[in-house]
Amino acid sequence: MKNLIAATYAPMQTDASLNLSIIKDYAGFLTDNGVSGAFVNGSTGDFTSLSTTERKQLIEVWAKNKPEEFYLINHVGHTNLRESKELAEHSAEMVDAIAALPPFYFKPRTMDDLLHYCKEVALSAPNIPFYYYHIPVLTRVDFLMADFLEKASTNIPNFAGIKYTNDHMQDFGKCLKYDSQKMKLFFGIDEKFLDSLIAGATGWVGSTYNHLAPLYIDIASYVSQGEMEKAKLLQAKAISFVNILESLGGFHGGSKSLMKSFGLDMGPSRFPHKAFDDEKMNKAKLLFEKEEISECMSKPFYQDTAQ
Repeated sequence: MKNLIAATYAPMQTDASLNLSIIKDYAGFLTDNGVSGAFVNGSTGDFTSLSTTERKQLIEVWAKNKPEEFYLINHVGHTNLRESKELAEHSAEMVDAIAALPPFYFKPRTMDDLLHYCKEVALSAPNIPFYYYHIPVLTRVDFLMADFLEKASTNIPNFAGIKYTNDHMQDFGKCLKYDSQKMKLFFGIDEKFLDSLIAGATGWVGSTYNHLAPLYIDIASYVSQGEMEKAKLLQAKAISFVNILESLGGFHGGSKSLMKSFGLDMGPSRFPHKAFDDEKMNKAKLLFEKEEISECMSKPFYQDTAQ
């Protein structure tokens, strides 16, 4: 289990301005819990509610505080191709890879349109890997990725694979079989982690790896030992974790608010996501205890005050 990558939050002050000072501790928290990398400026990170300048500021600080052997991916997708290329070029010398989802207002109508967009972005940072971010539930851009993978690998020199956030296991399975030595797939639905593992996934990007990294590492361990019932039990807890936060007011705002319990106050979310108040957070914690989820959570971060 070397490829559990956390989709990171954009930490904010109480006035919803960026809180860049917490990122060093955030990186330390992730590595302490067995997470191997960070996917910055993605859906979890409120990227649609950030300015281009703010997205640049975030990745600059992450790059300066990147732990050793920590894989840093910057998401540079945008509705504006020029902005996306600018973000890609800006981060080219400071990250391990870039990723981009497609324009999602005026959408690519054909796969060739999508390939054109991806190639323009990828070649703005030609010396590092480029990953396509496939999340059709939000972008409504939905082509078979097995077909896209074949075309992109021959048309985009630095194309490296896909962040695959879609519940289409047949298509995902076909992608896994395509030149696995060169192409990397990151599965992106945390609630289907076990299914993807059984299918052959070796890399993941997700929000709940911020909170439940030990649980997923244990799932992988149980699968490797053939203890499938134990793995299924843990996967059910991960699903309950998501459902509890969603039922109390929204997973995105709730999961970001929960980070305070780990010693990292990520601050509020930007509209339309809503942070949880103390009452909702306490209800969530009681339900986590009832469902025996709390015992599976990541270790809190404690700053070394002796330094």
